[in-house]
Amino acid sequence: MAPAAAANLGYTPPDGGWGWAVVFGAFICIGFSYAFPKSLTIYFKAIQEYFSVSYSEIAWVSSIMLAAMYAGGPVSSILVNRYGSRPVVMLGGLMVGIAMVTASFGKSIMHIYLCVGVIGGFGLAFNLQPALTIIGTYFHVKRPLANGLAMTGSPVFLSTLAPLNQFLLDSFGWRGSFLILGSFTLNCCVAGALMRPVHKQIKPKPNAEPPKSNGPAHEKAATEDTHAQSAGLLAEQEQSRSSRSQGCASKFVDWSLFRHRGFMIYLVGNVIMFFGFFAPVVFLAPYAKHQGIDEYSAAFLLSILALVDMFVRPGTGLIANTKWIRPRIQYFFSLAVAYNGVCHLLCPLVPGYVGLVLYAVFFGVAFGMVSSLLFEVLMDLVGAHRFSTAVGLCTIIECGPVLLGPPISGALVDIYGDYKYMYYACGVMMLVPGIFFLIMHYYNYKKLDEEERKRQSEAMRMRSGLSVRVEGEEEHVKMSQVDETADEADG
Repeated sequence: MAPAAAANLGYTPPDGGWGWAVVFGAFICIGFSYAFPKSLTIYFKAIQEYFSVSYSEIAWVSSIMLAAMYAGGPVSSILVNRYGSRPVVMLGGLMVGIAMVTASFGKSIMHIYLCVGVIGGFGLAFNLQPALTIIGTYFHVKRPLANGLAMTGSPVFLSTLAPLNQFLLDSFGWRGSFLILGSFTLNCCVAGALMRPVHKQIKPKPNAEPPKSNGPAHEKAATEDTHAQSAGLLAEQEQSRSSRSQGCASKFVDWSLFRHRGFMIYLVGNVIMFFGFFAPVVFLAPYAKHQGIDEYSAAFLLSILALVDMFVRPGTGLIANTKWIRPRIQYFFSLAVAYNGVCHLLCPLVPGYVGLVLYAVFFGVAFGMVSSLLFEVLMDLVGAHRFSTAVGLCTIIECGPVLLGPPISGALVDIYGDYKYMYYACGVMMLVPGIFFLIMHYYNYKKLDEEERKRQSEAMRMRSGLSVRVEGEEEHVKMSQVDETADEADG
């Protein structure tokens, strides 16, 4: 098994047991959070005709829902830090269910915006982030595998909800379908009930056994106790520095993360990446139709992508958990992002339907790798204890690229009348952050190694200084005993 970095949790995560039930609950929540907004596009044509609105107006439903899901991250962080993951996830499932039920009685497109977009989007935010956070409390050594399995919920639910929504639409219309979907999303409440707080096994304190006799054993125990005091002093100094650095932080949000080197590298790269992350998926089927491919064959490309994605995510988690990848997992993520960019740049160059099938397979591998590692690498950078706040800050900043990326890509299609320029732009938007991650994480790992050596050097110097002082005191005590013995002899 791969060596894991220090978790700074104050307890030993179980790395299994009930944690696998928590992963199953997270699988459900993440599946609904990412797949639900995409699957609702099945109803757009029917809603568009019912309310007599344009396609651009109806397309805002999914955009508002995704943007609200990302923008609700900080609120979700505050609630998770205050109440834990279980009640927040159950509240989110209830909100999405109520949103879909009330939307089924909608009288205008604004009603759909408010219910499905805003309320439903915030409900998905309360499902997504707590599900990601609680995995870090149950797993440390096996955390990449657990995250990979949980993130598999997105392609599994997408491949299931798309045909299910078509069946519901044909059978019950969009209003009846929304009522049924509202009951389906209440399963997130059941998934949330699985997310009970972790039973914390406190790490045993070293040198807890008191010495039983004097002599050499007593001297050894005294030396070990001195070293323990040195370690305690170092910990107090570290805590004091941390408290001073967070003096301007809010009561609920850890603003000091914006001074965290690894977090800022992750945030800057992700902001660029998300401009080109979702658009290739959205425009894959229209691109195939633009080349004269029939509708069913074009839709089958998305099924191929989802099927490949479904198996790649847990496989990526297994690979990321190996002893060769885990210590430098940021490099693995950087290569996955760059690989996405290369796939998009090559897409317009492959001819015919067979070329698009090959693109869908390679893109499914690339998309699954990035999706599986997206939150694991953030947890690796900031630690599980700060992950909740970190992911909340990331999502609210990333909601801008998530909202604007597909419309900007669509504008390129409108301007040039060809999809290839959109794919070239998305390829550059993925390749540039991949190279940026690779360079900056090399710098970050180098600085972390230097800081660790410096910290160990200071600790060694501090311990040696204390040891010298203890030896001096022992020598002084011995000399005093010799002097007392000599005085008694003279007397």
